Amino acid sequence: MAITQADLKKYWRSQVTRIAILLSIWAIVAFGMGIFGVEALNQFTLNGVPFGFWMAQQGSIFIFVILILVYAVLSDRADRAFGLDEASGTTSGAGAGH
Repeated sequence: MAITQADLKKYWRSQVTRIAILLSIWAIVAFGMGIFGVEALNQFTLNGVPFGFWMAQQGSIFIFVILILVYAVLSDRADRAFGLDEASGTTSGAGAGH
């Protein structure tokens, strides 16, 4: 299946949209919960630690790692949908036997 220029534009538009959404979530968590909303979140505790402090120190890192996983999974699905996924014999096996 040959991919057309229109398909490539649609693919990249979906990639950029996905990146923008995930970065927005990251910004809300990192800045909103860890900096601006810390006082409101500190009303709650997590194992005796104020939740706002925990989100600023640990929670935002966990969320960031989850967002990376979500991006990888969604990008793989988009690659397969547009016929751009790796096939055997491409870079996925480049390190085999070394």
